[in-house]
Amino acid sequence: MEQTAESKKEFFLNRPVQFLIRWRPFPPYELICYVLMFAGATMFAWTTMFTDDSHPFTIEIIKRIFLTIATLYSGFFAALIWNDITDKDIDIVVHPTRAIPSGRISSKKFFAIALVFSALTFLFAVLTSPWCLLLVGVTALFVAVHNKYLKKIIKLPAYSEIFTPVQWLAVPLFGFFAIFTALPATGDINFSVPVLGYLSIHRAQLLPMFLLVLFTYFADDAHDLAEGIHDVEGDRRLGVKTYATSFGEKNAAKISFCMLFISGILGILLWFLTILSLIFLIPFVILWFYTLDQSYQLIKTADDLQRKHMGKIMGKKGYDYLLFSFALIFLDVFLQLINAEYLHWINSIV
Repeated sequence: MEQTAESKKEFFLNRPVQFLIRWRPFPPYELICYVLMFAGATMFAWTTMFTDDSHPFTIEIIKRIFLTIATLYSGFFAALIWNDITDKDIDIVVHPTRAIPSGRISSKKFFAIALVFSALTFLFAVLTSPWCLLLVGVTALFVAVHNKYLKKIIKLPAYSEIFTPVQWLAVPLFGFFAIFTALPATGDINFSVPVLGYLSIHRAQLLPMFLLVLFTYFADDAHDLAEGIHDVEGDRRLGVKTYATSFGEKNAAKISFCMLFISGILGILLWFLTILSLIFLIPFVILWFYTLDQSYQLIKTADDLQRKHMGKIMGKKGYDYLLFSFALIFLDVFLQLINAEYLHWINSIV
């Protein structure tokens, strides 16, 4: 009898894990890129205080990097699950194989899993700093209200895709706030708020933060617009205002291309105005040109059905462009750190 009870307990504990593994077919490279992306945001924020590669990572900064990864990874899964729950009516039309429309899980059970990931997100955020908890809380509140209500009731043209990228802005902002709250009060801007604690900001950090936030917005929105072309029928049926439902699929493809172009300029400015080296710039420019070419193919497509199909493919390639760009930031900063400590060869190629 005891063995049966233990077996049941193990069965119910394993079921959520097994479901999450099969939930969406995440490519292994994508799961790895999230780690590099979240770590890279914090590492880049740390380096913006310096004018050269002499920026050794202290134990406190390394701790913030790991807490950032834990917070944003948990938050990513929480946001994705909440999106599946709130978009189930759209997914029935355009993504019938997803978890809820296919009947693999009920909204109630998925809701419980989302609560677990949300709790982990808030736990890791408060361990990082109260300011980071506030940032996560404000982002989560906006995303929840936006996904559940606002994007279906606000009739402003393209409203949904104008504000959907806001959730991804938490990545660069969290990275910088993790550093702002880890430093002693020696910055150019220092202030303290009861309960939240202090912030110490160097003026040199503000422009890189602004550029990285803008890059994230335009790169993410470019891929959202392409996916919106694929999802246009479901969005139109529910009255969701995307660029495709507001201005037509052809115009949405052109706007997506323009946003992708702007993101590339912002990426080059990041290299020019920070300590990022050619290790970042050269592969980034190649990646940017490739993604622009794919986006241009979407513009040239004349057949409506083919355009919808290509929109889904281009959406994925645009998403990879965002992930790989952050991975390149991580790689550049990491190699500069290793070089400064041990190798001393990087100056010959930058």
